[in-house]
Amino acid sequence: MIMSMTGFGRGEAGNSERKFTVEIKSVNHRYLDVSLKMPKSLSFFESAIRQEIKEHISRGKVDIFITYENRSENVGTLKCNNALAAEYLNKMRELSAQLGIDDDVRISSLARFPEVFEIEESDDDEEEIWNLLRDAVRKACEAHAESRGREGENLKNDLLAKLDYVKSMVDFIEERSPQIISEYRDRLHAKVEELLGDRQIDEGRILQEVTIYADKICVDEEMVRLRSHIEAVRNELNKGGSVGRKLDFLAQEMNREANTTLSKTTDVEISSKGVDLKTEIEKIREQIQNIE
Repeated sequence: MIMSMTGFGRGEAGNSERKFTVEIKSVNHRYLDVSLKMPKSLSFFESAIRQEIKEHISRGKVDIFITYENRSENVGTLKCNNALAAEYLNKMRELSAQLGIDDDVRISSLARFPEVFEIEESDDDEEEIWNLLRDAVRKACEAHAESRGREGENLKNDLLAKLDYVKSMVDFIEERSPQIISEYRDRLHAKVEELLGDRQIDEGRILQEVTIYADKICVDEEMVRLRSHIEAVRNELNKGGSVGRKLDFLAQEMNREANTTLSKTTDVEISSKGVDLKTEIEKIREQIQNIE
């Protein structure tokens, strides 16, 4: 299955005492970049959470939001961060002196600042907490995967349609190329006849000039490689998995062949089709950026 890097998933797990809610949002990114936002009391599990995420997601900018509701009567031990409270107090007194306002700091004021008071879970609760948290993370990952799978299927269908269009332009260029050489030969023959009048035309010289011209504008190799790249992209899409990087490389190679074709041609029709070809390949590259 083709997976998009864009998706959303939500998972919940809990019991009568605790409840965890995990939300995962992701967008495209060159590598895996995970950002975690959760209560400080759960920071002990950060490494395990990241490892769990890596087992489900290989690429993308991933934002994870975790909320924790503790409804148990045994809420743990209340801890006071005395050093942090003292730092808050010193800074507030400095600010009072600088601004020339009354210093009315009270204990109740300090208690409102973040992390001055914290609840520390008992060791006996760690395993239970992790089991519930992991369950919520996995549920969110599963929902996230379903979301990315649906988007990935849409991307796949769109890319396959674009590949068909690119192939039709390759067909046109291949059919048009021999006609250009034939038309060039006719124009050259007519011009020589006009210049020489009744004198005999050197057909060998005409053939030599046509051969040189044909070699100069020949795009057979470019078309063969384009067909090969189109088929390779199609195969990767049907194979599925984490193919985004490989598809991006193939799209770059397709663009290279289109550029070479445009630089060689002198025909208006092929030039026009070559511009359309480049435009469609660029659209393919943009869509591929969203594939994992």
